[in-house]
Amino acid sequence: MTSAPRIAVLTRPAGRNETLAERLRAAGWTPCILPALEIEALPAEPGALPRPSDYDMVVFGSGNAARLYLEQWFEADGASAWPAGVIAATVGPASARALRGSPAFGANTTVLHPSENAPSHDSEALWEVLQGLPALPRRVLLVRGTQGRDWLADRLQAHGAAVTRFAAYLRRPARWDADRLSQLRQWAAQGLRATWLITSGEGADAVRARLDEAGLAPWWARCGFVLTHPSLARRVPPAAQDAADRSMVKICLPNDESIFQAFVAA
Repeated sequence: MTSAPRIAVLTRPAGRNETLAERLRAAGWTPCILPALEIEALPAEPGALPRPSDYDMVVFGSGNAARLYLEQWFEADGASAWPAGVIAATVGPASARALRGSPAFGANTTVLHPSENAPSHDSEALWEVLQGLPALPRRVLLVRGTQGRDWLADRLQAHGAAVTRFAAYLRRPARWDADRLSQLRQWAAQGLRATWLITSGEGADAVRARLDEAGLAPWWARCGFVLTHPSLARRVPPAAQDAADRSMVKICLPNDESIFQAFVAA
């Protein structure tokens, strides 16, 4: 008797799911790449673009923030080296790798971020790292999308820092084509449960809206979830009272290895 397929729906933005999908496929899963959000770079007039040399620290809220800001900076000023004495910081090692992969950052450039083994990779974890500095930077540039948490900015301001927020991109709900929706409806009709990877609150809301439009909300409520932050648990359907219909929720760090292990343990 053939066992039911284990379905993994990967909702990170385009280009960030393929390696994980191949690894899950090799482990016996049926991966479905279905980005929840589209990333769109925002135009930045050279005169309005904040330069890193005007700050003591630049914090990048994501790998996309790092990549797109550096592209904007290079387009405005030409390829440049990251200014000496300006701290670069990110909320996790994955975003730090996006910086170190840029020609602006030399092999010895220091990028502050929570360690690979930190309990979480978020603003709170980065704040713990920053508290280890001899003194907090006084002028801080926070690069992110048009929507983002203000927790770190508020904390820095409360400790006397002047914080400038700069949006390098916007995220909007991705469009799902008819073939993808047909596949989801087929799985729902067959009574198959998928396990959804959710990595942001905006992504969770976008998925919920798309499935509501498609009439698939009841099916989503019976699916499982891999979440990359505990706060996302309130953005997915709550566990059902009936044990037979109870959703599986696993929380892990936002890197491929941790996400893969969470799926395997599902």
